[in-house]
This record gives sequence, structure tokens and C-alpha cells, in this order.
Amino acid sequence: MKMAHIALAFALAVLSGTPAGSAAQAQPAAPAVARNVVLVHGAWADGSSWTEVIPLLQAAGLNVTAVQNPLTSLAESVAATRRALALQDGPTVLVAHSWAGTVISETGTDPKVSALVYVAARAPEAGEDFLALSGKFPAGPVRAGVQEHAGFTTISERSFLDYFANGVEPKKAKVLYAVQEPAAASLFGERTTAAAWHSKPSWYAVSTLDQTINPDFERFLAKRMNATTVELAAGHLSLVSHPSEIADLILAAASRKE
Repeated sequence: MKMAHIALAFALAVLSGTPAGSAAQAQPAAPAVARNVVLVHGAWADGSSWTEVIPLLQAAGLNVTAVQNPLTSLAESVAATRRALALQDGPTVLVAHSWAGTVISETGTDPKVSALVYVAARAPEAGEDFLALSGKFPAGPVRAGVQEHAGFTTISERSFLDYFANGVEPKKAKVLYAVQEPAAASLFGERTTAAAWHSKPSWYAVSTLDQTINPDFERFLAKRMNATTVELAAGHLSLVSHPSEIADLILAAASRKE
């Protein structure tokens, strides 16, 4: 997919068109050319959720690091991402899926970060009550499958396969279900102290068939941050079902693709 032609109130919260391929207003300033990409996975997933995207970025000559996000608290997830950023040797595109948009909004102020990419992701304002904001949009059906045990949440198998991984090939979806990382229930209400998208060029991939985060909520967030936006006819896991389009978006953020 060419850029010129330009897809959780998770847990108990973030669940809410323009035609596919439409673009929002571009960022006012171009980012530095980057050779590094740091990928941050969302709730109920691990770093393997980027498996389809990573080889495409590597084939383009980018150095790629996938953070193993602990999902135990915002502070610990932020710390894991900062450790990954510290190892980069220059301009770096910071990418998030889903809840991890909270993490990159906080850590994206790092001077090494040249651009931000949000994939069906949260994008909170500093100090914002994001649960209250997400509540303005209808909840997605995945919410009914969220289960809590000892302070951590997971998604039931049926809800995961039908709603969280809708659009993903069934055998692959079952593997993703098997490796889902429990997320602390407290994670979803935590607030950031920064919103890096105010100062860093940002890109956003809206999933128009998302049944976890409402697509209209995604559009709202993308517009609020003035992100360069693509819309993909994909479910929540567009990074798995549409890896080429997600890789193209990241390459554009790295100033590697028109």
C-alpha cells in the first residue's frame, strides 16, 4: 500500500469512518530519517504479535527491537520501553499497538524518538482520565469476554478469537490466544504525565472493523493528535492481518517511503 494512496477500553474500558485509504492532514514537520524502530505490544499480547511486520522492516534495512512489555503497571512498561530506547544508536521510530499507545505517549519525548506510530492504539493526553474519554464511545463486544483473576485480566478464548482477533487466520489466532500476556486490571486507569504526540510527528492506523476499540474513537484520537492517518479494513490486530500496510506506515514515519 503506497502512502500516496493512503486499520482495549480494553479490559473494562476502551471499546468504541471515512473510506478506507483516506488520509488525514499531514504533520507540519518531517521527521529525521531513522534506521531504528522500537515496537511495543499492547494488552493481552506479547512481542510475537509483531512477527509479521518485523521481517518487512528488516528487509527495508531497519534495525528492529520488539519490547516485551510486562503489562504489570504503566511505570514498569515505560521502564521496559526506555531500556529499549537507550540501546538505539540514533533516530528511532516508536510504534505502539492498542494499550501501548499509552506507553509511547509517555516515552516518546525521548530525544532519540523521531516519530510515533499508533496502530489501533490509545493516545492519551497528559493526565487525562482515559476511561472517562473512552466511555463516550460504544464499547466493543470483546469487553464481555474480559476475565479478572487475582488482579490480572485475560480474554476468554471465544471472545479472543471472535472479537479481539477478528480477521486473523484461525490457526494463527489460536496461537496468539495461547501466548496472550495477562494485563494488570489497574493498568487501564493509569494516567500519563506527558503526551509526546504534541511535539513528535505522528502516524495512526485506524482499524475500521475493530471490535475492541471503537473505530470512531480511533478516528477521534488520530484527528486530535493531527496524525497522518490510514484506514484499514481490519480488526484490532491489523499488525497481524495487514502487516504490509503497517510496515509501510512505519517506513513512512522513518522517512523511508513516500
